[in-house]
Amino acid sequence: MSKQKFDVDYTSKAVDRAGRKSTLSMFMVMLGFTFFSASMWVGQNLAAGLNFSGFVWALLLGGLILAAYTGALGWIGAESGLSLDMLARRSFGQKGSWLPSAMISFTQIGWFGVGLAMFAIPVAKELLGLEVTPDYMPWQGYLLVLIAGILMTGSAYYGIKSLTIISYIAVPAVAILGTVAMIMAVNKGDLGLVEQFNQGTKSLGIIAGAGLVVGSFVSGGTATPNFTRFARSGKVGLWTTVIAFFIGNSLMFCFGAVSSIYVGGNDIFEVMLNLNLFYLAVLVLGLNIWTTNDNALYTGGLGLSNIFGLSKKAMVLISGLIGTVAAVWLYWNFCGWLNVLNCTLPPVGIILILSYFLNRKAYLEDTVPVKTVNWFAVAGVVLGAVVANLVKWGFPAINGMAVAAICYLCGRVVCKK
Repeated sequence: MSKQKFDVDYTSKAVDRAGRKSTLSMFMVMLGFTFFSASMWVGQNLAAGLNFSGFVWALLLGGLILAAYTGALGWIGAESGLSLDMLARRSFGQKGSWLPSAMISFTQIGWFGVGLAMFAIPVAKELLGLEVTPDYMPWQGYLLVLIAGILMTGSAYYGIKSLTIISYIAVPAVAILGTVAMIMAVNKGDLGLVEQFNQGTKSLGIIAGAGLVVGSFVSGGTATPNFTRFARSGKVGLWTTVIAFFIGNSLMFCFGAVSSIYVGGNDIFEVMLNLNLFYLAVLVLGLNIWTTNDNALYTGGLGLSNIFGLSKKAMVLISGLIGTVAAVWLYWNFCGWLNVLNCTLPPVGIILILSYFLNRKAYLEDTVPVKTVNWFAVAGVVLGAVVANLVKWGFPAINGMAVAAICYLCGRVVCKK
């Protein structure tokens, strides 16, 4: 019996027709992917800097840009059946693909660790009444990190089937309970939503706000092909991604914004605490983080598998161990660095997109010549990342993508000559 029959995650091959999932399953997986607790922090910043109309326009503009980027990757993953790493082999070269694989793995494992601490620290404070500071974490807090790490690593270990099950449970629960809590918070306030938004000094422009929206999930969105490759068609991969990103991200921003302007907290967890919904708050927080964390670890495992040639399951276990052990340190010391790294991944995505659509027939026929290293693609990622991090004008992610695209296209011209 061939190994392919056991590799339900198609680590190194295109997903065949037998491996494709239902449209509803794909929608749930992609919606759960966008339920990212850190996006609530962005919602808090948007609420602090924009009035209600500015908030809405920033969501629409940023969401449109993010949806176009992830939607294109969603189509590519679904139509080709290839993961991000397998697409990178064709655009960056066999060994050149190690760069994007390492970048996506490092970033996603980092966010996995941060997510564990984002669950454990507030629960330790509120449930156990413990004092937690950057210099001190009681053993009960570490135990919570360990338990959450084991559970989330387990779901990522069992692959797309497990991710789908978690999403079916978590997505409705988080969406319904979070929305109800948000409405309750608004109803208990002295002012209506629009009036409450207009309080304070509003110094953030719509373009800057849209930039925050794009930056909130553009790095994670680069991993979209890892999940949409299980969709039944390119169109399904496209629309499930676009709708999921608009709904999921918008909910997270609204949760963060409302919590900020009504109770002064960071996220819907604190809103629910203030509404005396403690146990539901813990449930929503845990499920919200779980849906993103298992996808992040799954992506990290695929990336490391491409680099080291070991199974995805083994790499998920190693990634989960690293993220769990380093979780508390990552939370207090590495969030800033992870935000810097977020700017490095959009250049990868635009090169995958260009390579695919410029060679679509060869991709579909699996006749793309695989180089050892495409140095123009590698240079595009490096230069694009530098520009995205250093140039403050416009949208950092788009700036980085523009530079990467120019480098890659110049490489095509040179190679043809």
